[in-house]
Amino acid sequence: MTARDRITPEHIERYLDTTRRAIAKAKIVAPEKSYAAHIAANFMDMAVRYHSDAVHFHNQGDFVNAFATCNYAHGWLDAGARLGVFDVGGDDVLFTLLD
Repeated sequence: MTARDRITPEHIERYLDTTRRAIAKAKIVAPEKSYAAHIAANFMDMAVRYHSDAVHFHNQGDFVNAFATCNYAHGWLDAGARLGVFDVGGDDVLFTLLD
């Protein structure tokens, strides 16, 4: 195993920061009393919870689980952005958007 193959504290800190910024940027745009708004709120809740778990794992020195849960968090955000229930300002750096 080389140094490139390791999950370092710096890698996790970068991922945590990227996901934190994505959470802050994603805004629910679905109409308030729609099923889409329910989906958006659920996706955001999942992203926030997984990100919180990632921070916890990072603080415990469990970088593998921190990495995994951070990626789950960001996956929920990407799904909401692609589905169109989050406005992400067209940011294709923090989010994986459709072409």
